[in-house]
Amino acid sequence: MPEVSVPGRSTALRKNALNVGFIIFFVISAASPLSVLAGGFPIGIMLGNGAGTPALLLAMLALLLIFSVGYTSMARHVTNAGGFYAFVSRGLGGSAGGAAGMLAMMAYNILQIGLYGMFGAVVSGTLAEVFGLQAPWWGCALLAMASIAVLGYRNVDLSARVLSLVVVAEYITMLVLDISILRAGGDSGINLSAFSAQHVFSGTPSIGLLFCFAAFIGFEATTIYGEEAKDPQRAIPLATYASILLVGSFYALSIWCFVIGAGADKIVPQLQALQDPTTFVYGLSDHYAGPRLTAVIRVLFMVSVYAGLLAFHNSAARYFYAIGRDGLLPAWLGTTHPTHQSPHMGSALQSLIAAAVVMVFVLTGADPILHLFAWFSNLAALCLLLLMAMTSLATVRYFQRHPAPALGRWRVHTLPWVSCVALLAVLGIAIAHFDVLTGASKTLSYGLCAVIPASLLAGWQLAQRLRRTAPARFAALGSHKL
Repeated sequence: MPEVSVPGRSTALRKNALNVGFIIFFVISAASPLSVLAGGFPIGIMLGNGAGTPALLLAMLALLLIFSVGYTSMARHVTNAGGFYAFVSRGLGGSAGGAAGMLAMMAYNILQIGLYGMFGAVVSGTLAEVFGLQAPWWGCALLAMASIAVLGYRNVDLSARVLSLVVVAEYITMLVLDISILRAGGDSGINLSAFSAQHVFSGTPSIGLLFCFAAFIGFEATTIYGEEAKDPQRAIPLATYASILLVGSFYALSIWCFVIGAGADKIVPQLQALQDPTTFVYGLSDHYAGPRLTAVIRVLFMVSVYAGLLAFHNSAARYFYAIGRDGLLPAWLGTTHPTHQSPHMGSALQSLIAAAVVMVFVLTGADPILHLFAWFSNLAALCLLLLMAMTSLATVRYFQRHPAPALGRWRVHTLPWVSCVALLAVLGIAIAHFDVLTGASKTLSYGLCAVIPASLLAGWQLAQRLRRTAPARFAALGSHKL
């Protein structure tokens, strides 16, 4: 397909800008490992199956590896900054692709915006707790937004270098805490009781499973960097598998150590006794490693959320770029900066949307964690579950029309079907328990869920409009290749 042409403007991303290592850093930072461990999992352990959470993490790791078999097979044949949108377009057709594209744009935008709530609250709380400084959460969020707007507008290498330093620091810090807990023998000695049936099936495992899925969000972003990667046919599959294994193993190890540190039978009561469950990690660190490591964790918690903001900003900007380039959205979104070759218009639009939404929450007096973050992050998780199921189905259909005997039937048919069914099952559980996940009423929870069919319908209508006005471009949606 010919690129969207805008006179005097570039429409190409910077080629060969990212190696496998940088892509992995982008993906792991999007998962925000420290913010997930310190901020998300304490709540997930308390609401889910308690000490049995490490086993659920391994189960979700296995499911995502199964999904990635078909996902990376598609990535070898479709190299496109549109990710899910491009895969669904080539597998299920332009109408489904338009729907997936709008849903993906919605998912990454609201996920990034929701993180501003967590970032603002964490920074404001840390400044007050450690330095005695009073700062409104929204002021901290807007300062972060301004800097991310600059980084996203500029060269992707700059963002990658920032993220790489953050990720390394997060992993080292949490591994120090893990080792400290294991060296001390934890609360009752090192054991594998977290993996026993007694704990795995205690509480509400279905809720725990959803928190485990949410913890991995970001791994799927490897494909959107395909056009900027060195040797994308090799780099994208390698980065995808490496990211899932690194994130999953790290989470499972750290949560297991948390269970050992607190005690398998004591961890849930301890969390329930805390006014703020996100301070649980600080208590473990104080007890097993000392206040110096706790201070480092406090700082890196803030930086981890910031890294996630930057990574999801890049994802949202590239979806705007890919869909604008293909003609579903205005052509100016499908242009790149003449010097940095970044999707600068998509980046700028994402920043404007984030600023507007955050200000709405500020003016209405909403809570940055209980409302902005909880509502938007969980809604984004639903969107991504559906997108992944659609992509698995698209993989089956694509290879039915474009046979690749060398890949084998298991890779392009059997495992994608397995992942599609499993992901839809998890989606059904998530919708059924969405009020628990968001802490909102059932009416409001299902009102938020209505955003999903609305986004799908809007994307489908954009595709139909393109089909009427430019049938050749409609037929080529998602097919831009290097």
